[in-house]
This record gives sequence, C-alpha cells and structure tokens, in this order.
Amino acid sequence: MCCVLHCALRIMQQSEDLVAGPKVVVIGAGIVGSSLADELTARGWTDVTVVDRGPLFATGGSTSHAPGLVFQTNPSKTMSEFAKYTVAKFGGLAPDGGWAFNPTGGLEVASTPERWADLHRKAGWAQSWGIPGELLTAGQCAELHPLVDADRILGGFHTPTDGLVKAVRAVQAQAAAATARGATFLPNTEVLGVVDDGAKVTGVRTADGVLPADVVVCCAGFWGAQLAKQVGLVVPLVPMAHQYATTGRIEPLVGRNTEATEAGLPILRHQDQDLYFREHVDRIGIGYYGHRPMPVEVANLAADTAGEEMPSMLPFTDEDFVPAWRESVKLLPVLQDSKIEQGFNGIFSFTPDGFSIMGEHRELSGFWVAEAVWVTHSAGVAKATAEWIVDGTPSTDVHECDLYRFEDVARTDDFVMTTSSQAFVEVYDIVHPHQYREALRGLRTSPFYGRQQELGAYFYEGGGWERPAWYEANAQLAQRLRDDGLAFPERDEWSARFWSPISIAEAHWTREHVAMYDMTPLTRYEVTGPGAAALLQWLTTNDVDKSVGSVTYTLMLDESGGIRSDLTVARLAPDRFQVGANGPLDLDWITRHLPDDGSVTVRDVTGATCCVGVWGPAARDLVAPLCGDDLSHRGLKYFRSLRTHLGAIPVTMMRVSYVGELGWEIYADAAYGAALWDLLWTAGQAHDVIAAGRIAFNALRIEKAYRAWGTDMTAEHLPGAAGLDFAVRMAKGDFVGRAALERASAPQQTLCSIVFHDPTAVVLGKEPVYLDGGDACVGYVTSAAYSATVGRCLAYAWLPAGTAPGDVVAVDYRGSRYGATVHAEPVVDPEMKRIRR
Repeated sequence: MCCVLHCALRIMQQSEDLVAGPKVVVIGAGIVGSSLADELTARGWTDVTVVDRGPLFATGGSTSHAPGLVFQTNPSKTMSEFAKYTVAKFGGLAPDGGWAFNPTGGLEVASTPERWADLHRKAGWAQSWGIPGELLTAGQCAELHPLVDADRILGGFHTPTDGLVKAVRAVQAQAAAATARGATFLPNTEVLGVVDDGAKVTGVRTADGVLPADVVVCCAGFWGAQLAKQVGLVVPLVPMAHQYATTGRIEPLVGRNTEATEAGLPILRHQDQDLYFREHVDRIGIGYYGHRPMPVEVANLAADTAGEEMPSMLPFTDEDFVPAWRESVKLLPVLQDSKIEQGFNGIFSFTPDGFSIMGEHRELSGFWVAEAVWVTHSAGVAKATAEWIVDGTPSTDVHECDLYRFEDVARTDDFVMTTSSQAFVEVYDIVHPHQYREALRGLRTSPFYGRQQELGAYFYEGGGWERPAWYEANAQLAQRLRDDGLAFPERDEWSARFWSPISIAEAHWTREHVAMYDMTPLTRYEVTGPGAAALLQWLTTNDVDKSVGSVTYTLMLDESGGIRSDLTVARLAPDRFQVGANGPLDLDWITRHLPDDGSVTVRDVTGATCCVGVWGPAARDLVAPLCGDDLSHRGLKYFRSLRTHLGAIPVTMMRVSYVGELGWEIYADAAYGAALWDLLWTAGQAHDVIAAGRIAFNALRIEKAYRAWGTDMTAEHLPGAAGLDFAVRMAKGDFVGRAALERASAPQQTLCSIVFHDPTAVVLGKEPVYLDGGDACVGYVTSAAYSATVGRCLAYAWLPAGTAPGDVVAVDYRGSRYGATVHAEPVVDPEMKRIRR
C-alpha cells in the first residue's frame, strides 16, 4: 500500500512539474526581471521565483529612477521591435494607481542643418520598421510643444506612439500578473552565488539558504556583470552615471496636467545639445548626456551605499550640469524664471556597441543573462528571452544582442571600459554607418599590414581587425580611368564620408584585370576528428560530406529554420575541415553542438593564418607560373581546394570568389604572410595588379548577388525568402532546421536586387522602399553599393513576395526619392562565365 501511495504521489508530483515547467529563479525584480516573469508564466512556466536585494518594487536599481522615455525609432530593426513591443505591452497594462504608459508622443528637434538632415534619415528608419512618424517645420514643433522656441530650431521629427513609461507601475502590474499564475517575488534577498553541479545550474545561494533552480536568469542590471563573474562569465557592460534634474514650477504648465496624468506634452529630445525633457506635472525633468563619462565601480558602490534605499542614485554634480542648463534655457525660454530644485546622477548600463546582452552561458547550462536593458526595450527583451528559454529560438533576430557576439579582445577590461565610455559620449551623436572608433585601433592586423600602409590604405575596423577600405596608391589609376571615360558620379556630403571614388576604380580594375584583396579577417575555424563530417552535416543545410578537396557553400539554421549564418566548408582531409564563418556566434553555435564523446574538436585559426584573394581575368596569368600544380579550369575546378606551394610557400588554394571573378582565396600560415604578399605583388607587376579594398569588394559581391549575413539576411529569414534555396539539400537527411522548413508557409517578403535609375543616386542601407507611385512603405534596403560595371547604384531590399524583375520601386534617402527597378539576379554575369574560365 505504501509503495502504491508513493508511486501515486510521485506521478502527481511529475504531473505538477510538467504543468509548472522547470524551476526558474530570476535575479532582479526591476523592469526586466518582472517582465520576464510575466512572459515566462504566460507561456506556462509558472514555477518562477524572482529575488531582489532591495524592497519591492522600487528596488533601488536603475528601474527605480528611470525617467521612462520611450523613443521607438532606432537604426537597429531589432531594438526598434523591442521598443514597439514595450509600447504595445505597457500600453495595455492597467496598474493600481494610474497608467503604466502615457502615449504623449515624442518630438526630436534639430537646431543644426546636420541634425535636420539626420532627422530625415531617422524618419526613414521609422518607416522601414513600421513606426508612425512625421517631419515637422519649426512652427509645427512649437504648436505641438508650446514651450519650444521655434526660432532656435529648423524642424523636428514627431512620433505619435512614443511616450512615457511609469517604470515601477509597469513592474508592479507585470509582477501581479505573474504572481496570479504562480510566480513568487522575494524582496530583500541578496544572491550570494550560483549553485551548480559542474555542468548545469542547480540553484542560487542566499543568506537564507539555497533556492533550487533548473534555470537562473540574471536580470540584475548594473550589478549583473559582477554576479556573472562568479560563474566564469564575462558580461561586457559598464555602469555609468547620467545626470537628471527637475526644475521648480513652470508657470505655463500650472493647470495643464494633474498628478494623475503627470504629462501631456510630447517627450522632447534636443540631441544637438545632448538633452532630453519631460513633464512632471508642473515641472520639467531634464536629462543630460553631454557631461564627461562617469563610470561607476560596482564593488565600491556596494560598500558606499550599504543600507541606502536608492544605491543607483548618486549625488548630483552641479558643475557638470552648467552647460545643460544654459542650453535648456535657450530652447525653452520659460525656464529662465525657474531653477534646478532637485537632481541626481543615476546609474545605467552601457556596453561597447550600445546593444543589450542576452543569452545562455555556454559552459554552464541553465544560466542566462538579460542585461544592459533600458526601460525602452525592456518588455521586448523579456519576450525574446522567454521565447529563447522556453521555445529554443526567439521570434526576433537577436544576433546584435547575443552574449557571445564579442571577439576575445572586446571582452577585456580595457576594451569594455574605453568603448562603453565612448558609447556614452555618442548616445546622441550623429554617427555615420562607416564611422569607426578612433581609440584602440591596430589591435589585430594581418601580416600584410605594413605593405598596405605603404600603399596608403584607409582602414575600416571590424572584429578588432584593420581592414583596408581603399588604397591611395590607386588615386592615379582612378584619374586615368576618369580621363578614359569611366563614370565617377559625385556624392552628397553624407554618403561621401569615409568613402573614396578610388573604390570605383578598384572595382573596375578587378573586373578588367586583376587585384589582391586581404581576406585575413575572414573568420576561420578548423573542425577536426572522426565525428567532424557528421557534425557539419547535422549543423548545415548543404551536403558537405564530399570528397577531400571539395568546397561547399552552405547555411546554418536555427530550429525555426531561420538563417543563423552562411559558411564555406572546405574538406582538407577525411577528418579535417576549414570553415569560413561570420564571427564568434558561429563558434558558439558549433561548440554548443559538439558531441559528448570528444570525437570533434573546433579551433579558431583566424589569427594563426592569413589569406589573400587574387581575382580578375588575369588572375591565372599571375598565379599559375608560381605554382607547380595545374591551376587550369580543369586542373582546379570551381569550388575545389588544393594544398600546394607558391614558390617556396606552403599554401591552401580555394577556387572560390566572393567578387564573382576568376581566382582563388590563398591561405598560408601567418608566418609566411609577408612573403606571400610580396611574391604575389612582385609577380603581379607584369599584369598591372593592384591592391583593392573593402568598398570595391562589397560592390562586386552585390553585383554577383552574394548575400552578407547579418545585413541582408538574419535568423528572421528562411533560405527560400533570401534566395538561398540552392544551398539547401533536403535529400541529404536530417539537419538542424529541416523540420521547420518542411512545415514553413510561403514567405511574405523576399530579398530582391534593385538597380537605381539615376546614375548619381546613392543609398547606404535601412532606407524605406515604396512601390512605384505609392506612399506606403513596403520594405527596406539592406545593403547597397555603386557598381562600376553597371554605372548605377545597386541594392538589396526586402520587398513583398511576388515582386518581380521589371517592377519599379522608389527609395527614400534622407528625404529624397530615387526610382529603381527590380532586377533578375545576378545583375552582372548571370551565366557565371567570368568565374568559371
């Protein structure tokens, strides 16, 4: 009988566990932690405990003092989607005591021509991401916000669905919903450590004992990085103090608002002076980003603020606010009759690239983070995190926020502090898409770097690498080609920044002669072992289990069928593959899927090797005399590799071409790099070889319809929609994402090539696209470049499914409309004759 009862009780317990889901402990009861508890319990995971070191619900973290401004428009589609969800969710909350979201609208004003032009760019982002917005004259801005001096501004951008979040109320409302579903919130409970069994989390340790957990999510805000260190995880964020002040009574506001409504005018940003403003009934709150960066040491903060209710609110430094007050009075003259009555320096988290940090610890299963999240994006981040934990894949692409997006160099203390401080300085700056940081340059250079400097290379930066954008040594070539009649259209001041017409000459010369490209920064992994082929077959869409010497273009998908990355996989030996990847996220994905039996090893070999691409009609004439093996079209076919020698240098040659020309990617150990460059350069003089940079490279790959992952397609897109069905071999057997592809419905949008009509038209990416004659935005540009071959700007754009070659569209570039025609792909050399000769 006892045995029967015991079994019955065990079955009942298992049933309860199944209904409740795994045990989850969320660290932090602020806006992110409470949102996450709500999202998890709404998905059926009701065994959720939220702990916080402070009281509920003004816990003392950033949420407790956040001014609550929500401006949805962001250059990042992902961050805009997070903000849109936050607005939608908080707008539907009905907390005790009043509103959680007040849709006052948002108004951004421009006092300089540069800012006014940038607001046109921002209006384009809003249309691309589906956010209502309108550009206004100075007079219209003053009508909308009567405190603004219209004579001080040129115009503004109004987004009617932006507004104010009452952060603590939003926390309370979501916590109440989560509690009603079974969640528990524990105040005044400091987490002292995370408990694990060596492979996965088992709980969190508090002063009162251990809380068992299958999943632990760190939403501790600026405390989070310190907690993550205890489990060997680097969370690259820096707590920064940011000034916020409140004026005395403003007479024109008296009677406009009640204590209940609090605000009625649009939230206001004066980014030319690093300022923002919001109402507090009859007072004005002023936030300021123009002061010096003020990083905060969390260890000292914990000691200095022990026992304080609001450790995230530091004393106001009046001297830092002097410029802010001066400029505030200029924009809002009514302030001259008032003064600052209250102020504090509030702590927020900043990251090296300005994005949030989300994801699961690779070495400790079940430990998740959702950090560096502002109120603006809080509900959106919580939703994506809950989907990720429960379903395995978020519905929004999160690669920009992924915990493992950072290269090793970007995880060091010096890098994190320097770049996060710069991110603070640039919060309201007008940042060009090709504007790279000036500090901490030269950290990663190829063996060709010295030769590139001698040729006058102008360097971009990516992943810590110095990457030549163009070479001043080719200026005379550009002038010669201009004299010969090659078109070099003039650019507007914005698109001409960090760009040179020399790049047009470099692209043209590649098509007509031969050029050398530094491909060293291309991420390379070596995957070895008896299980290597089987692992890569499972992780990728194409058939990579082919003969030694094969090179295969393939995709990695997530479980929903979304494109996580695109790769080239070269089989160098039966148990050894070289994988050309896109960055650290690919290493993370491969590593997470390694078999437990140790049959596969993966190693990043990027820094230990180098690569030069030699491409163009004369590529074989240049390289073949240096090699003892047959480099003819039959001797080394397209998408094949060969281990050989160029002169005395051991190399691996891969017959692939991202620019769509005859040639090879030539790999060598880094120790041979300088000699390899010199060998090729010297031999190339008889064939008029040039060195060419990234801008030409980008233009050539767009001509040939080669996509760039992370720009043209992401995990939000299925292969068919992105035009990559050719890289999927359903007949090869099972692979990650296959089941999702089998049940996928027809896509709503597809990636298309467009060719602009006006030879002077230029776009840079993320601009809205309209069907011919229409005013409704139907898609957006992903990447673009001027084609020296076609004599027009080419671009990729996501457009409605059914859009066909010959259809006419229009693209809005900073307020100017340019017509374009959808073109069959590839635009250049559709028969692939150039690459296969």
